[in-house]
Amino acid sequence: MTGALDRFDPLSAPERRRLTTSDGIELDSALIRGAAERTTAVVLANGFTGTWRSPGTRMIAERMLPVGDVMAFDFRGHRESGGRCTVGNLEVHDLEAVCAHLRGLGYTRIASVGFSMGAAVVVRHAAGFGGVDAVAAVSGPGRWYYRGTRRMQLLHWGVERAIGRWFLRVARNVRVIDSQWDPIPPDPTEMASDLAAPLLVVHGDADTYFPVEHAESLHAAAPDPKDLWIEPGMGHAERAMTPERAERVAQWIDRSMTGGGKGGRSAGSGS
Repeated sequence: MTGALDRFDPLSAPERRRLTTSDGIELDSALIRGAAERTTAVVLANGFTGTWRSPGTRMIAERMLPVGDVMAFDFRGHRESGGRCTVGNLEVHDLEAVCAHLRGLGYTRIASVGFSMGAAVVVRHAAGFGGVDAVAAVSGPGRWYYRGTRRMQLLHWGVERAIGRWFLRVARNVRVIDSQWDPIPPDPTEMASDLAAPLLVVHGDADTYFPVEHAESLHAAAPDPKDLWIEPGMGHAERAMTPERAERVAQWIDRSMTGGGKGGRSAGSGS
């Protein structure tokens, strides 16, 4: 990964900020502002091992800027953030710390956009904490402990074995807990019925981590307004996002927060 976001033009140069969660974890984050003062912000929540510095996150952030200022951050246990990653459990506190910081800066409308692990987090956060005006979950799981694909088998091996956690720490600069969840948190589908904000579920039919059934179950469990986009040929999470897809998500956020959203299901554009 590179420090690509550090090369934004001066207008939208990222403002590095250290935030502290309610359970005392320090987070590394960056606020990217648009041309004028605005009261709308979009939060980007990366997938497992992702970072706000990646080229994919930079591209997505750029496409969100027409809607509002963008705050991207690294989850606990990732790179310069403190603590250890819990793979989707306590990370809801990370997202709440980011949203609370934005509210303190005067932002009155906030949308959260999550990818893979981050998708699970934005749904659980919106259902459990509230305080967001639109939620987009991209390539997320509908339930925990899924092992039905080779990729997810490898991921479980990485987080459950000492040698796997060593590899993640050395190769990806991600520190993962060495214990099981206790208690097990509700999964995204269980929490979806409590959503009070519009939900967009985006999933690729070529996702090698989670099949589309995860997206369909999450969408079915959520109340209206909601949308489901099954994207032909799309793979997984940030790396599968094209500029066109990111722009469509930004447009959906803008419509949803201004009252123009319509719930439904779409096969996507395949871009």
